[in-house]
Amino acid sequence: MNKWRRTVLGKITYKKWREDESRGEEVIVGPSDEVQETDNEIFTTTTARVPPGGAESTSTPQSNTFTVDDALEFIGFGKFQWKISLLTGLSWIADAMEMMILSILGPQMHCEWRLPSYEVAFITSVVFIGMGISSSIWGKISDNYGRKTGLIICMCWTLYYGLLSAFVPVYGWLLVLRGLVGFGIGGAPQAVTLYSEFLPVKARGICIMLIAGFWAIGAVFEVLLALLVMPTLGWRWLLGLSTLPMALFICLCNWLPESPRFDVLAGRREKAMLTLSRIAKDNGKSLPQGTLIAFKQNSRGRIQDLFSAQYWRTTLLLWFIWFGNAFSYYGIVLLTTELFQAGDSCRTKIEPSCSFECRYLTADDYRDLLWTTLAEFPGLLVIIVVIDRIGRKRSMALCFFMFSLCIVPLYACIGRLAITILIFIARASISGGYQVVFVYTPEVFPTETRALAMGTASAMARVGALITPFVAQVMLRTSTYLTLSVYCGCSLLAGGASLVLPIETLGRGLQEAGPDPEGGRRQETSNATGAVYYGMWLVETM
Repeated sequence: MNKWRRTVLGKITYKKWREDESRGEEVIVGPSDEVQETDNEIFTTTTARVPPGGAESTSTPQSNTFTVDDALEFIGFGKFQWKISLLTGLSWIADAMEMMILSILGPQMHCEWRLPSYEVAFITSVVFIGMGISSSIWGKISDNYGRKTGLIICMCWTLYYGLLSAFVPVYGWLLVLRGLVGFGIGGAPQAVTLYSEFLPVKARGICIMLIAGFWAIGAVFEVLLALLVMPTLGWRWLLGLSTLPMALFICLCNWLPESPRFDVLAGRREKAMLTLSRIAKDNGKSLPQGTLIAFKQNSRGRIQDLFSAQYWRTTLLLWFIWFGNAFSYYGIVLLTTELFQAGDSCRTKIEPSCSFECRYLTADDYRDLLWTTLAEFPGLLVIIVVIDRIGRKRSMALCFFMFSLCIVPLYACIGRLAITILIFIARASISGGYQVVFVYTPEVFPTETRALAMGTASAMARVGALITPFVAQVMLRTSTYLTLSVYCGCSLLAGGASLVLPIETLGRGLQEAGPDPEGGRRQETSNATGAVYYGMWLVETM
């Protein structure tokens, strides 16, 4: 009993509960490890669980404390966030270029190396296989060793194997190296994880949507680069030049700071304070006066935390939503050329052509590809307008339902112009939905599992991307109507899944820690009653 009293008695900090305004105030019980009498103090707590019978404690409320969210809200959006937007945007451009090159490399290899159709398709598949394998691995690395560390390693990996793939002598080596490139690209979504942890609440939705615009920029840039390089220099130069954004990112990455949220959970309190001071200085602001309360969390990036009582439903629904996004997005890209080659949409099936039939991409092909890619910009602009008005869940559902609505008319006999317009709107819709889920996922999971959640969700997206060629290209040979029904049904189910997500994150601060790893539940204490509930709280506040 005496031992328990020594553990519980100490400083108690009262902090306003930030996740639900209808609740009372939060109590953190623990001994004071360090108190520095400065304007911006660091106060570290090691949380203790109060037993069901309650415990005696005497305390004096500490009012001048601030959380990470408080600091970021106080500093606001400014010069620092603009710089980190551009830097993390470079990694997003690199990711988009490596993905867009697949639609250009395939036809070229088909003609130059006389590859059959299934070998050409496997060049794309092996990239998605690598991404699917690595996404959760990169997430775990980022949760355990830092967001900056994970992102830099994956960019270096992708740059190295991307350059090597420009010198491949035979088809087998091309598969191996492009698979390794895919393994590296699987870590690119961690750029969103890192970026989101530097943003104030009000700016987070729009800013993550804007950084997603770098994806569309990268895709357009790859098409323009191919238009200039392919007719004269060939595909090897295209592969090499496509790594330039990654090389630029690596050259500038020394400027990139680690997330202060991660630093605090990792026990690097002084480093987190320096990062926040740097943000304030760049933005011409000062840090709020008060005490930094930090908790060191050793168990980060555990897959079982995604299936805790609080998150298992969200995890499973989000996995399906990510799957549906990738399945529909890459499906409409593949269906575009297939439906155009069919001449109209009245045919119940599309007969296969000779697998060795060869046709190099022409300037007209690149222009059509460019127009299709530009469809992502209007989708992004529409979502930017609605995401902070109707919320994340409804925005995702709206995009899926619009996609389905554009698929339905393709069942009828319509002309090429109508098909083009419907596909343009469908791609804009599903592209916008893809960006919303990139906003929602980092917001709904806590810092201790945020990168792992992004990684596993991204892995499910790669499964959808792997399956969709067999629907859009193989099933289409059997029945156009059945193929369209699969895409329409999948998007409707994903839209429904978006609406039943248990948490809406609009206006919600980023959480720092999840439920008690031993199965306990988080509790808060009301100021009016002064009661102490049991449950373990992992808190990082500044």
